[in-house]
Amino acid sequence: MSAPATRKQGKFELEASDGAARAGLLHLAHGSVHTPAFMPVGTQGTVKAVSPEELEALGAEIVLANAYHLYLRPGHELVRRQGGLHKFMNWPRPILTDSGGYQVFSLAKINEVTDEGVWFQSHIDGSRHFITPELVMDIEYALGADVIMALDECPPGRADRETAARAVERTQGWLERCARRLDQLSTGEGSQLLLPVVQGGTFLDLRLESLRRARDLCDWGGFGIGGLSVGEPKQLMYEILEGMSPELPKHGVRYLMGVGYPADLLEAVRLGYDLFDCVAPTRNGRNGTAFTSAGPVNVKLAAWRDDVSPIEAGCGCWTCRSYSRAYIRHLFVAEELLGLRALSIHNLYFLTELMRQARAAICEGRLSGWVDGWTERYVS
Repeated sequence: MSAPATRKQGKFELEASDGAARAGLLHLAHGSVHTPAFMPVGTQGTVKAVSPEELEALGAEIVLANAYHLYLRPGHELVRRQGGLHKFMNWPRPILTDSGGYQVFSLAKINEVTDEGVWFQSHIDGSRHFITPELVMDIEYALGADVIMALDECPPGRADRETAARAVERTQGWLERCARRLDQLSTGEGSQLLLPVVQGGTFLDLRLESLRRARDLCDWGGFGIGGLSVGEPKQLMYEILEGMSPELPKHGVRYLMGVGYPADLLEAVRLGYDLFDCVAPTRNGRNGTAFTSAGPVNVKLAAWRDDVSPIEAGCGCWTCRSYSRAYIRHLFVAEELLGLRALSIHNLYFLTELMRQARAAICEGRLSGWVDGWTERYVS
C-alpha cells in the first residue's frame, strides 16, 4: 500500500507529564477533550438511561458509539441523511465510533473469517452480512464521528500465540485497506481521526510488533489498544500496558479500549494512557451497584433503608445533590425507572470526576502517590 505520510485529522497536545502519566488536550472537529478522560458508551447512539444534556451537565466531553450496531439498526445511510450522528443524537461534542470488530466476534454468529472480511449473522434478526475494512470506513464516514477506529480482528481472551499472531497479521492488512478507503472517501479534506488498533493478545512481543508495523505505515494521530480486559489476569494486563507505553508516540492519543473500573483506570493512567471507555458505570447502575470511593455498593442494602445521606459524601452529581440513599434504595426495591437513571448518572459522574482529579494530580506532579492513596481506600 502507498500510505499517506500522515493521517492526523485531530491533534493531541501534551500539556504535562508525571512519570509515564500524561495530561493533554485532544483537539477534534467538534471540540477539545481534556485527558485523561473516560468516554460514556452510547452503543446505539444513546447512553442508556442518560440524555445528552445530562451527559454534558456531568462533565462528559466525548462519547462512544458503535458502528456495528448503527449499521444494523437504523443503518448508517439513514443517519447520514439525518445530518450525521451528532445531529441525529443531539450531541454537539466529539464522538468516537468503534469499528464494531469486537461486536462482530462476540455477538454475531460467525460463518467465516477471511483476509477479505467476515461473514456473520446479525444478533438482531439473523440476517447475513459481509463486513470488510472498506465497509467499516463507509459506515464510520457516513456517521461522521470525530475519531474512527480501523477494523481489527479481536482474538478471544487468553488466546494462544498462534491465534494472537494471526490476528496481528490480519489486523495490519485491514488497517492498510481502511486507510486507503478513507482517503478515497475524504479526498484528503476529511476531519476524522482514524486510529489503528494494536492487537497481540497477552504476548508483549506480538503487541510491539503490531504497534511497530502500524507505526511504520504512516504518522497516525494516536493508537487504540484492543483485546485487553477480556479475561486475562489484571497484573498481566498492567505488564503489557507498561511494556507498550514507552514505544507509543509521545504526541498521539492513547486509547485503551473497554476498560472502565476505577482501579483499572487509575493504573492505566499511571502507565501513560489517555482515553477509556466501558459499559461498566451504566450497566452497574442499572443493576443497582453504585461506584463510591470506598468501593462498589449494592444500593438495595437494608442499611440504606433509613439513611438520609447521599450515595457519596461530597459528590457533586445531580443524584447526590438531589436524593438520599434511602430514596435511591426505595426506587430500586420498587423497580422504578428513576433509580436506574439516577444511579447511571452518579456512576458516570464518579468516573468523569476521577479522571479530572487524576489530571490535576498529573499537572501538579503528585499522581503516583495520589493513586496509591486512592486505591488503598478502595475495596473492589
